Amino acid sequence: MSRVLVAGMGNVLRQDDGFGVEVARRLMARDGLPDGVEVVEVGIGGIHLVQEMMDGYDALVVIDAVERGSAPGTVHLLEAEVEDLARWSDTARADFLADTHYTTPAKAMILAKALGVLPPRVYILGCQPGEADALGIGLTTPVEAATTRAIREIVLLVDRLGAEIGDGPAAMSTPHPAGSGGD
Repeated sequence: MSRVLVAGMGNVLRQDDGFGVEVARRLMARDGLPDGVEVVEVGIGGIHLVQEMMDGYDALVVIDAVERGSAPGTVHLLEAEVEDLARWSDTARADFLADTHYTTPAKAMILAKALGVLPPRVYILGCQPGEADALGIGLTTPVEAATTRAIREIVLLVDRLGAEIGDGPAAMSTPHPAGSGGD
């Protein structure tokens, strides 16, 4: 059976930067997540994400706020290209390894790749923040609305990954109230 790790990242004290954490929390509260799909909320703990990957997964989906220059609340599904730490200069590699926090998804994934625990398929499901630099709790209106869209995208991605990897997770149902039109 395939295994997919879905990880919500972000800082809930910086408004829309908490997008990934909020989506992960909502996914964890859902009934019917298929076998083989693990959802975690790692906040700003990139090293926690690396530790989760050590359990062995076929795919990783990181949920986070991403700056893409689009309208706030725009959801982006990106295939991640993770740098290979072995190709860095000795000085750059030493500087990188001196930072033990790895708070960003990119740093966590580079470390995971260097350790040989990064899954072969890596995606980032991101949302363009409206406000991610000011202190504050809670998502802005467009980013809050994007959480429903993000969950739908994750459902579709997990289904597709299950089909591609084989013996994968069964479909996650996404109920929508009649007339809601989604988001």
